[in-house]
Amino acid sequence: MTDLVAKYAAVPVPRYTSYPTAADFRPLGAGEHAAWLGAIAPGSRVSIYLHVPYCRALCHYCGCHAKIARRDDVIATYRAALEAEIAHVAAALPAGLKVARIAWGGGTPSALGAEGLAAVTGVLRSHFTFEPDLEHGIELDPRLVDATLAQALAVLGVDRASLGVQDLDPTVQEAIGRVQPVEIVAAATAALRQAGINTLNYDLIVGLPHQTEATVRRTAEQVLALGPDSIACYGYAHLPERRKNQRLIDAAALPSAAVRFAQTGAIAEIFTAAGYVAVGMDHFARPDHPLARSAAAGVLKRNFQGYTDDAEPVLIGFGASAISHLPSGYAQNIADPSAYVRTVAEGALPSARGIALDDEDRRRAAIIETLMCDFRVDLGAAAAAYAEEIASLAPLAADGLVTVENGRIELTEAGRPFVRLVAAAFDAYRAGTAGRFSVAV
Repeated sequence: MTDLVAKYAAVPVPRYTSYPTAADFRPLGAGEHAAWLGAIAPGSRVSIYLHVPYCRALCHYCGCHAKIARRDDVIATYRAALEAEIAHVAAALPAGLKVARIAWGGGTPSALGAEGLAAVTGVLRSHFTFEPDLEHGIELDPRLVDATLAQALAVLGVDRASLGVQDLDPTVQEAIGRVQPVEIVAAATAALRQAGINTLNYDLIVGLPHQTEATVRRTAEQVLALGPDSIACYGYAHLPERRKNQRLIDAAALPSAAVRFAQTGAIAEIFTAAGYVAVGMDHFARPDHPLARSAAAGVLKRNFQGYTDDAEPVLIGFGASAISHLPSGYAQNIADPSAYVRTVAEGALPSARGIALDDEDRRRAAIIETLMCDFRVDLGAAAAAYAEEIASLAPLAADGLVTVENGRIELTEAGRPFVRLVAAAFDAYRAGTAGRFSVAV
């Protein structure tokens, strides 16, 4: 396996949280965006994503669309723009859309404060019908969670939270600019559970500076002691040419591909030994968790937040950089918060980039998502149309990472960590863009 890690792990490929990927988006005008919104079937169930790009401090490793905001008026202005965008989008939508799921991400969504979160949720409720089975989740910085915030979130109907743990080793925390001892994470966990928010995910990252297999094991054991419902374990993508904050990280302190691979294996070993189910390539969940149930039933999905049990086909994104997945295509908002605020204030949709989907895009998207979620896909009669793509898998098959037989493609147990490489074979947009992506493992 060491030779295979050396051969494949550092190959840059997309994470495939969408297909086509965001790297393939093109300029999108507000008129086309509005037409796509209007083409949603009336009365559809939809999911909503709300992006709050601001943080009080920016972690060195962060690759998200996030900015520092130390002044309350900046955040208040952004909140007003978010509320206005909801109204603008609602005006372009057909009647009777029903919201089945709300997810807040960032940045730090709680930067809006309890009042701001409630106000934005209220504007959403005034334009959409909230389904009785609505699921409401939020990403949280454990350092900013207290009993008051937890209670306010519960009042809003939040029933899921994801805590950004990343790593609990003090040396690693110093190196990534995010110091939060395990006691802080435990206190945030307790506050949320006491408020009745009991479905908790913990985000971890491997490949950070000064991490070793031993330190990652200790972090995993400490998180396990907190009783997580699910865990997401991502690989750090070091792209300092695109993220200025990442230039604060000493590249010489980053672990090698072989060490990253061992760290990922250690995480999997600890959580599966404790009874958690491996979901996709980087998630773990209790057997009764919706992620685990979806994976077992073969209906697991993948979107911009990673693996999900969200089965709704339409995702409407609000906020700077937010991406919508619409029947006609993908649409992304202006990424710069100031430009986003100005555009919304002018009464326009903050459209920036996107891509229209044709039937071939949809077919390839289904193949890639199935591979990413199930580690197998049966092309059936369509196999002949993808003969070139199937042939390109021959080196991976020769190395024992994938089997190909009568149009059925399946990752071996050893090949599962390399699933993105197999998915990439079906990416018609990938030529010439390799340097824009994170490494395969």
